[in-house]
Amino acid sequence: MDARENPAHAPVSSPLFASGPSLAELDERARDIFRRIVESYLETGEPVGSRTLSKGGLPLSPASIRNTMQDLTQLGLLGAPHMSAGRLPTHAGLRLFVDGLLEVGDIGQIDRQAIEARLHAHGRNYEDALNEASSILSGLAGGAGVVVTPIRDAGVKHVEFVALGGDRTLVIMVFADGTVENRLIRLPAGVTPSALTEASNFLNARLRGRTLVEAKSDLRADLDTARRELDVTAAKLVEDGLAAWGGGEAGDRALIVRGRANLLEEAGAVEDLERVRSLFQDLEQKEQLISLLDGVRDGQGVRIFIGAETRLFSLSGSAVIAAPYMTGSQRVLGAIGVIGPARLNYARIIPLVDYTARVLGQVMNA
Repeated sequence: MDARENPAHAPVSSPLFASGPSLAELDERARDIFRRIVESYLETGEPVGSRTLSKGGLPLSPASIRNTMQDLTQLGLLGAPHMSAGRLPTHAGLRLFVDGLLEVGDIGQIDRQAIEARLHAHGRNYEDALNEASSILSGLAGGAGVVVTPIRDAGVKHVEFVALGGDRTLVIMVFADGTVENRLIRLPAGVTPSALTEASNFLNARLRGRTLVEAKSDLRADLDTARRELDVTAAKLVEDGLAAWGGGEAGDRALIVRGRANLLEEAGAVEDLERVRSLFQDLEQKEQLISLLDGVRDGQGVRIFIGAETRLFSLSGSAVIAAPYMTGSQRVLGAIGVIGPARLNYARIIPLVDYTARVLGQVMNA
């Protein structure tokens, strides 16, 4: 069975720049103690001491355990938090654990059904599906769910402005690959049905068969020239319609984030709140975060970034678990993932991210 068919065995890859001690450097005792410390930390978030391990069934004296913990600390896999005799895994230690010792769980049938039902419920409204995917991950996995919207590289087939009543109009754009996107914009004052038709005709004449990226600069130049010929309200409709579409450029693409409140729920001590505050600032760095998630597009399967492995999260010490979502022909559209403290539940979240990405890809390809 292909790994993409079974989220329990979803491929997981490390960032190319990840480096540190290898499991080959640890003997059986060190590996067992290291695994127990990391598993305890991921469950409780607390430093782990030698007496805790000894009482937990490890058939070694506290002194022997302390010696091994010291060796692991010298290797850079464990660290000693301030005012504590216990140890916590460093980011390098978490990386080693995730890459070599983590046992990834399977996604439950209830979660599968919930993901499928919630995403397929939106039909061909891809914008709603992307928002729903982010909400799903923040709800099921904890942390903040993030989605980077696709780079739109298909040509435009048809554009139409449809009045909805009041001061709103729906802009419908149909692409050559069969996808349909809608945007709601406010109607300029004094708009008439003929102005809606005029705006639609203007865009159709200049967009048909071209991508938004290809046409965007030409369209703005054409609009400046055509203002003398277009109805004033039609020109304003065209301008607002163009503004509603990012066109696929990195600076214009949307970053959907849901579940910031989950990050506060996990925070306890003052230093935890400080890390969350720093993470909130990271989440505001849209272009850097999109660039990081775009790196996931280069491969299949789940990618994991932990703390200082990325410049963006070096201060907050956060982690990202992300996967690409793609069409049936394996064309990558964008990326989806979970961001949270380094103490994420990797075993549960990895298959959740993988499965949500695959179902989202099916919806986007429907």
